[in-house]
Amino acid sequence: MIILTNFNRTKSFTKANIQNVPDDKAVVYKIKNDTGKNLYTGIAGRGRVQDRLLEHKELKKEFIPGGTKFQFTQVENKDRAKKIETQIIKKEQPKFNEQNK
Repeated sequence: MIILTNFNRTKSFTKANIQNVPDDKAVVYKIKNDTGKNLYTGIAGRGRVQDRLLEHKELKKEFIPGGTKFQFTQVENKDRAKKIETQIIKKEQPKFNEQNK
């Protein structure tokens, strides 16, 4: 089953841009490098979106090296987000995701 979704335009992976991401719904997000290659795809539940992105931005356990850009799309709920995330990981095989999870 293919689930289609539209991601927003690519933004610089900065704290200011992360703070502008709405967190009233679950999201699927992609963290990309300078050339636009998807390094990591993830999901965040409602109310946790900005915190989750910051975990990848800062030098912590979840840090994504080389991440300079990001995209996101809002979805109805975390179950739908998980399905979309799984499809993207299988298709794009981002370097920092566990493959085919």
